[in-house]
Amino acid sequence: MYSRRQWINVAAATISAVLLGVAATPAIAAEKVTVFAAASLKNALDAANAAWAKEGGKEAVASYAASSALAKQIEGGAPADIFMSADLDWMDYLAKKNLIKADTRSNLLGNKIVLVAPKDHAKPVDIKKGFDLAALLGDGKLAMGEVKSVPAGKYGKAALEALGVWPSVEGKVAGAESVRAALALVSRGEAPYGIVYQTDASADPGVAVVGTFPADSHPPIIYPIAVLSESKNPDAAAYLEFLKSEKAAHFFADQGFTILK
Repeated sequence: MYSRRQWINVAAATISAVLLGVAATPAIAAEKVTVFAAASLKNALDAANAAWAKEGGKEAVASYAASSALAKQIEGGAPADIFMSADLDWMDYLAKKNLIKADTRSNLLGNKIVLVAPKDHAKPVDIKKGFDLAALLGDGKLAMGEVKSVPAGKYGKAALEALGVWPSVEGKVAGAESVRAALALVSRGEAPYGIVYQTDASADPGVAVVGTFPADSHPPIIYPIAVLSESKNPDAAAYLEFLKSEKAAHFFADQGFTILK
């Protein structure tokens, strides 16, 4: 049996242990906002995410890939809060499966597609109806995103078809898993030309823009954004509004995106 003093000592030790345990337990960190974003958004979105963290002390983590790959991952149950696509088709794909919160969807950005070449070998190309891209390529390859799935590849193919060039270069295409992968092929000198977004060309000092495709040669390049249906993150809505605000606009404009209102 414990004496009165022993009981007091035991109780005091127990209370101290509990208090120390509480003090030693770190505060539960706020849940990070997880963003699945088109590869072409990397530079701009990284800068915007850093500003978001600095402003509110909350973190957003982005996973970059082709919009097609990201949409399939979301369909497969990959955990994410926000989807930023490089075209309407893949956002529509998720919308039809009720995987986005429809009332959060909006068109955020616009872009252009350009023809790029390694910087040391870049000469201007007059992109017009029937221009001889096949001759410019010679035995080399035309780097571009996969034309059946990657938005930049789909836009590029549409432009080449509209200009009457596609049949002559179809066999020369080196299809890449994302627009950034296509850009890398040109930057490393593995392809003499590539079709990428204007914003990607601006982000890589190893390439130069040699021509811009006419806007009417392909569907409008639109980047929609939405919160995903499975997101339970209380910060997702605020993050979305931040990206749509003037505070974030210049990060995208600085990379060459058009801000859509």
